[in-house]
Amino acid sequence: MRTSKIFAGRKIRAIRQERSLTQAVFAGEIGISTSYLNQLENNQRHVTAPVLLALAEKFAVEIREFSGSDDDRLLADLAEAFADPAFSGQQPPMQDVRLLVQNAPAVAHAFLSMHQALRRSGERLAELGDTIERRGAEAEPTPYEEVRDFFHYIDNYIDPLDRAAEALAGELGGGREDKLRVLAVHLEKAHGIRVVIDDVPSLPGALRHFDPKARLLSLNARSGPSTNAFQIAHQIALVAYGETIDAVIAKADFRSRDAGAVCRIGLANYFAGAVLLPYGAFLAAAQELRHDLDLLAERFGTSAEQVMHRLSTLQRPGRQGIPFFFARVDRAGNITKRHSATKLQFARFGSACPLWNVHRAFETPNAIIRQLAETPDGRRYLCLAMTVTKPTGGFRAPVQTYALALGCEVTHARDLVYADDLDMGRDQAFEPIGISCRICERVNCHQRAVPPLKRRLIIDHQRRDIVPFGFE
Repeated sequence: MRTSKIFAGRKIRAIRQERSLTQAVFAGEIGISTSYLNQLENNQRHVTAPVLLALAEKFAVEIREFSGSDDDRLLADLAEAFADPAFSGQQPPMQDVRLLVQNAPAVAHAFLSMHQALRRSGERLAELGDTIERRGAEAEPTPYEEVRDFFHYIDNYIDPLDRAAEALAGELGGGREDKLRVLAVHLEKAHGIRVVIDDVPSLPGALRHFDPKARLLSLNARSGPSTNAFQIAHQIALVAYGETIDAVIAKADFRSRDAGAVCRIGLANYFAGAVLLPYGAFLAAAQELRHDLDLLAERFGTSAEQVMHRLSTLQRPGRQGIPFFFARVDRAGNITKRHSATKLQFARFGSACPLWNVHRAFETPNAIIRQLAETPDGRRYLCLAMTVTKPTGGFRAPVQTYALALGCEVTHARDLVYADDLDMGRDQAFEPIGISCRICERVNCHQRAVPPLKRRLIIDHQRRDIVPFGFE
């Protein structure tokens, strides 16, 4: 297997400049010549293993920082953006795009924001025609898109909140059955907020309602212990760790106040998940139980969705778990939650690949569906999918149904109980999947909905295949 070369000039230059060192001094510290360092910083040479080890030893740099996962995400997003018909005939070579990601990531992110604004403007024009109001504020990304990308590019791991949650979990103790009670007692004793679990007549269907004047947190009795424990931990995050959350939001430098407000919810949810599934104990249990979702949920008294989401966040420097991807998909194929610590990236626009097993999960709602899959870049994954149903109570009450997806590269599959009887040595066992039809260049795909945007159509009026078009 070929190992991709790492070009990390921007990161190396940043390490040197943070310490106010000249190239000559810095080069001497890591045992290379000044000219070689200059070539590294300008991405004329790739980083070798001895240089990485020297950086780690001399400057306490995490080698993981040079893995290129952020660059891979950014590269995938740019490739999808350049596949837009707006750039027809003007797509830059992939090598040029890679250089942009390596040397000017801020410019790459700005381009993605501009492309998102372009798409939104086109959608508004299509819907409203000449009556659309072109205001400058409309060109900005939506708050939810900003927050989604924020979590996406930091590997969905928030170190200060994760460590604070782990410390609180250790302080509180309590078994799986006591978690709800222990959290409720702590909220009342430490912060003077009483918890009541009952129907909330004023807010039908609400999971949580906090009355700051009465210092009362009302929770829905129909939600179940794991959901209510999560909501209490969420409230603890807001009242006790507000300064930590504020610091994370300030560092994110969002474009709008609304994005900061949305992110506050996400960060409080992150803290809640980390309290219920504290990093060290959960990582050890995941390894011991070989990532069995049911057993992990049972041991920690949580839901399978909470377990799957937490598995995708185990990226603490020096104590990483398996890199997982995690997604939540509705019946229409819309991805409502997404995160990937793997090379697999989800489509930013449109629905997920129809060949992905997450769609089949709706057909067998009480089972975990397994799939060995291969993406167009040749990477292979073990994919798991299952459905979750969230009733809100009553015969006429709406019921939310989602499919959850979790997966990792097959190099880690033997650490999962779900791979024990799968034949991963047989090429035919891997099903071809993609990201989305418009950027997937697989030929002869029987589920293709639209042709790839970068390829010219071939129409043969004398022949009809399963898909009514071909492409170069």
